[in-house]
Amino acid sequence: MSMEKSQPRPAEPEGCLTAVIRIPVRIVVLVIVVPVRMVWDVLVVCARALDRTVLRPTGRALAWLGRALFVRPWVWLWRRIVLPVVRHALVVPAVWLYRQVLTPLGHGLAWLFTTVGRGLGIAAGWLGKALLVWPWVALWRYVIVPVARYGIGVPAAWVYRWMLTPLGAGVAFLVVGLWQHVVVPAARYGIALPVAWLYRHALTPLGHGLARVLTGLWRGLVVVGAGAWAGVVLFGRAVFVWPWVALWRYLVVPVVRYAIVVPLVWLYRRVLNPVGRELVDALRVCWRVAGFVSRAVGRALKWVAWNLLGRPTVWFYRSVCAPAGHWVRDQVWAPARRAAAGAGRAAREALAAARATVRQARRDAWRALVGGPRVTEPVEPVVASARTLGSTTTASGAAPAPEISLRKRG
Repeated sequence: MSMEKSQPRPAEPEGCLTAVIRIPVRIVVLVIVVPVRMVWDVLVVCARALDRTVLRPTGRALAWLGRALFVRPWVWLWRRIVLPVVRHALVVPAVWLYRQVLTPLGHGLAWLFTTVGRGLGIAAGWLGKALLVWPWVALWRYVIVPVARYGIGVPAAWVYRWMLTPLGAGVAFLVVGLWQHVVVPAARYGIALPVAWLYRHALTPLGHGLARVLTGLWRGLVVVGAGAWAGVVLFGRAVFVWPWVALWRYLVVPVVRYAIVVPLVWLYRRVLNPVGRELVDALRVCWRVAGFVSRAVGRALKWVAWNLLGRPTVWFYRSVCAPAGHWVRDQVWAPARRAAAGAGRAAREALAAARATVRQARRDAWRALVGGPRVTEPVEPVVASARTLGSTTTASGAAPAPEISLRKRG
């Protein structure tokens, strides 16, 4: 056992074939996949840049434009025109009309209709009872019931109790006696016993004998027919079944199995399956390797572009454009903005003074034409100085006031 375990096992032909196929397939696939992966990465980068720089800003602009053209005008129209118009032209008048007019009117009409309807209902009820109920109740209670009770019910009860009941009892006694003592003995001894004796001692033995004869005949016919059918079936199998079964079993099946199925199965297991599996693995591995290669090439191109374009551009922006922009902002734009602000302030002050002058001139002209007291501009009220208690208390900035009470002043 130890010698058998220590001996190395021979390599399987499938493993050797896989090892032979793997390296060439992966080399070929790598050569084919690397350009495809690089083109794919370039397209991905371009698509992301296009989405970040063109599609998203365009989408935001279109969304803002759509809101500005199709949403905000309708929102403004709804908020500023439709709602105020509906509220002040329809809702407020409708609410006022409902609260101040319709509700009191409805309460009054409801009270009126309730009171009048209750009185009319009571009167109609009494009238309906007097016309439709009370006459029929009196007719039923004082005419129909006494007539039916004393004219029909009492005589019928006397006839039933003293005539029909004794007559029915006598008829029932006569019928029961005839049934028990005449009909039943005649049916039992005249019909039932002879029929039972005939069935038991004549018909039953005759039926058993006929059943045995018929059963024997049927069994003989069945045996004869089964033998004939077995011969026909055996002849049919020998002529129509067994030659085709032998042809299928000993010619068609071996030829199809060993000439078609076995080579196809061997080709699938030994060639197509290993080649396909290795091709899929090679595509997976080479796609990852191509990704590494593509990233390395991208980093190299990025480094070259940064050193050739990005670094000089950044240096030019920081060393030339930024100082120039700061100088323009501090030396040109800021003084111009301050000057423009001073000019605007002066213009606003001049415009305010001109507006006040025109307003005063218009008021003077109106007073000269119409007459009336002079309208003065509102002036802030003058706050009185703080009152102190003479010389005993001092407050900063306050003059002493005389100690005079309100009663003495009045």
